[in-house]
Amino acid sequence: MQIKPRQHLLDVWRAVARYSFDNGKYLSGETGGLSSVADAERLLCLLYPATEVPAFRLDQPDTTDREVLRVLEDVGGRLDIPSNLITALTQYMRTHTGPDDSPTFAGGYYFKPSQPGIELTHQQSQLGVVDSYSMSVTLCLATLGFLKVYESTTTRPEIRAAIGELRQATNTRLTAAMVSLLRSFTVNVFDAESEQGKRLIQVIGQNRQSDRVVLQQFARRLRPLRATIIESLTRGIQVDESIRDESQLFECGWAWGVVRDAPEITDLEIPVPGQPAGIADRLPYVYFTVVALDGIQDLFSNRTLTLGLLDEDQQKLAEMLRLRWELSQQYWSAVARFGADRWPLEDLPWQTTGLQLESEYFSLTVAAILVHDLVRRNATDDDLTRTVGIMERLADRGRVNSRMTKDDPTIRLHHPGVTMPLAGSELSGGVLQWRMTDYSAQLLKRIIQLAILSQNINSQGRLLRLAEQTFEHLWHRRIRADDGADLWDDVRAVYPDAHDVDRRLSWSVTERVTECLVAARDLYEQQPIPSNELAQLAQELLSEATHLFGKEQLQAATGIGGNRGRAMRSIESRLDRARTLVDKQPATAFALVLPVLQELDTLAQARDAGVKEG
Repeated sequence: MQIKPRQHLLDVWRAVARYSFDNGKYLSGETGGLSSVADAERLLCLLYPATEVPAFRLDQPDTTDREVLRVLEDVGGRLDIPSNLITALTQYMRTHTGPDDSPTFAGGYYFKPSQPGIELTHQQSQLGVVDSYSMSVTLCLATLGFLKVYESTTTRPEIRAAIGELRQATNTRLTAAMVSLLRSFTVNVFDAESEQGKRLIQVIGQNRQSDRVVLQQFARRLRPLRATIIESLTRGIQVDESIRDESQLFECGWAWGVVRDAPEITDLEIPVPGQPAGIADRLPYVYFTVVALDGIQDLFSNRTLTLGLLDEDQQKLAEMLRLRWELSQQYWSAVARFGADRWPLEDLPWQTTGLQLESEYFSLTVAAILVHDLVRRNATDDDLTRTVGIMERLADRGRVNSRMTKDDPTIRLHHPGVTMPLAGSELSGGVLQWRMTDYSAQLLKRIIQLAILSQNINSQGRLLRLAEQTFEHLWHRRIRADDGADLWDDVRAVYPDAHDVDRRLSWSVTERVTECLVAARDLYEQQPIPSNELAQLAQELLSEATHLFGKEQLQAATGIGGNRGRAMRSIESRLDRARTLVDKQPATAFALVLPVLQELDTLAQARDAGVKEG
């Protein structure tokens, strides 16, 4: 199934608008209760394409596309859509604000109790979580960009007042989310003889070398990164002094929430209220690290920089987050590619060290960090090609592009999903869990990111085929009727033999599919990868055609008219076009020159026949 970003985004928008709005009024529609994560995901399904895809812009009503207006008729008319979106965003900001007027980042019903039949307490449901911090960064930046453009198109006092209120609330939330991300970052140092140390050595050594050799290799390979972390002790990163000892192992990344004893961020021009004490253990999770990386990179996007969306305090926080962003990518990329032969990441499935869990989902999250690192350093080498192979294996092992067998345990990847205990959450009154159900959508997202990065025709071709297979799998998982029609997720639609699998509306999967469609649009906006072999052939064809055209011009009478004159002018135009394309689109240049050579041969034969008759 071919990915058609424009048409499929319109389909998603129509479904989101139908579910979320009634005659322009935003319907909060609490699915299982309040969750700042789910609410942000729902709004981003509309706002992310509106701020990233020019054809879907809603901030300049006079230029809104007619098809867009048709699919968003439930949101309002051309002039009403922006103001109704502002109302919905304002409602979100107010809903997720605490009694002290500070933003809240409640995981809500996304938290799961450790045992069935136990209900979450209000205190537990209100705990902040990295998913919310990261989604808030993306949502706030999209909102600020939307407001900045829309404000210049309206003079209505009530609208400008609403814009001012929303901008202030959005800035406050953005700053609080960035502060919370800083306070959730952690470096965990542990001894090689500990259970976690033995697990890490086993993962990266793959039982191919002695523990002592693996430890020496780890110390040598991670020495520059260790030195950067030690240097960063003066820049706010909290880490045990034992990291200076190279016999100690370490991990870095994001915990599930604000870590225990994390200091408040105070060195800002405007104090940030509501910095709650953290309870999360200093244990990095690869899942939450990926989530944080996805949100943080939006702080450095061209749109953020061009529109000047960050104030002075936010710019300072962004630089602090950039350091942690780079440290995490470099660490997990090094661990994933550790050793000289087979990568640990290629030894599926990945085993987490702290929680001692294993799953293809964790392989996918580590691969996602590797993709971030490949994009960061514009890698086009063997690393990228090997990562393509990993994605193909993950698609197969997740039964995304292959048939699920009878009673296949793989169904658990998709329903109920992979569950992780949140270390430290027992301090809230009971151990909480986090469940990931978006394996296929996350896989598609990373495949498209790799395809955008790839400069190898064969690798990109494999990625495009895999992306289409994965998208077809996801597209068939839309809910077909009733509440949430044409949204996600109905796992049984693709796995009909699966037992005890119910369809359920998932804003997590829906939002990630939306992200994938925006990314697919960016992929198709790129120039195709030129083939060196075809470029050489096209150059040779063009050289011969140019020579024969010049020869034909010598034989032609001055001021040629009629059919022959039109044919000669057409040939000249196509040759000029082929010359402009030969380097960047050699296949197109090739296709243009071939019929020109045929026409030139026809003209030459006609001329020769005329000479003989004469």
